[in-house]
Amino acid sequence: MIDSNIPAHVAIIMDGNGRWAKERGKKRSEGHLEGSKTLKKISQHILSKGVKQLSVFAFSTENFKRDKEEVDYLMNLIIKYFKKEADTFNKNNIKVVISGRKDNLRDDVIEAINYIQNYTKQNTGGILNICLNYGGSEEIIDASKKIAKLYKEDKIDLNTLNKESFYKYLYNNLKPIDLMIRTSGELRVSNFMLYQMAYSEFYFTDKYFPDFDEGEFDKAIDEYLKRTRRFGGV
Repeated sequence: MIDSNIPAHVAIIMDGNGRWAKERGKKRSEGHLEGSKTLKKISQHILSKGVKQLSVFAFSTENFKRDKEEVDYLMNLIIKYFKKEADTFNKNNIKVVISGRKDNLRDDVIEAINYIQNYTKQNTGGILNICLNYGGSEEIIDASKKIAKLYKEDKIDLNTLNKESFYKYLYNNLKPIDLMIRTSGELRVSNFMLYQMAYSEFYFTDKYFPDFDEGEFDKAIDEYLKRTRRFGGV
């Protein structure tokens, strides 16, 4: 039986792939590959626990500053992952959506994004939101531009805009984040889903993401269920 207190929306900053590889004498690319395997397993587990929406930070806008070889590898891995795993997500009734800007993305990456979103769009068993070429500040700016354009076209009444309705102008209209998890021991949010995390509970673990298995997620849930959430209170 699913606990009714299970968070509806969980977000994970999937950090530590490169360090995981380095400590094992491997290339950073091998860490990213292992991280993609972990995402496949952990996403199915998390959504099977009663979580309705899972958001993961796959690639930030700032990640384009990394070495070109690593960026190219990541883009190729994303294409392969989306095309290879679409059937798996479909069989598990998981809808995949992508959040982020398409600027700087190669045409074949955009094609793979469109493919997995269209292939899984009818699924109802949970949503996996993959944040790609994403920044939280950029998302708020882009939403504001969208609203300004609608206002200019006389398609929105600004008096109806509030913190709840603002969600539908973000990249995807998802629930507020209940639990944010960051792996690898880093203690910051790194410009990730800033608007959606206004009242999130945070959980930090020293585990690198490739080692963040089902048991590690269950530890995070156990900790979350012990907490008393306060929305604006002290």
